[in-house]
Amino acid sequence: MIRTVELFGVLAAHDVRFIVVGGAAAVLQGVPITTLDIDVVYDRSEDNLAPLAAALVDLDAVFRTDARKLRPNDSHLRSSGHKLLSTRLGVLDLLATIEEDTDYAALLPFAEVVDLGPVRPLVLSLDRLIEVKRKLSRPKDRLMLLQLEATRDERAAKA
Repeated sequence: MIRTVELFGVLAAHDVRFIVVGGAAAVLQGVPITTLDIDVVYDRSEDNLAPLAAALVDLDAVFRTDARKLRPNDSHLRSSGHKLLSTRLGVLDLLATIEEDTDYAALLPFAEVVDLGPVRPLVLSLDRLIEVKRKLSRPKDRLMLLQLEATRDERAAKA
């Protein structure tokens, strides 16, 4: 089970810049789906890496696909790949980019603040999530796309 608000709270306490994407963003945008992890695109700017590293220490983060329980270090955080982590608060996937090479700065204009009470993370907008999912071909992404579009259409009908 993911303790989402607490996980975001740790990142926020360290002033980490990130945008929630993927299934967690869909849930936070009101899409009726279930997700087993939190996907975030993080800012790889120099001044964000030390706060992120400190937050990962607080979260007791380790690479979940590595039996050695390696902890992410500075070179990992600087890299462009995905960091698939287990933390004491649940599964966290740190993404340098989504799509081909869309990074934090490119996503920022499409992010919205979602009020979760004690924390207010930036979350990718429903319309931008739909654009991302339309480019993917995995069955789970195609199914999520249907839910994303239905939620968008329901919102439009109520407006």
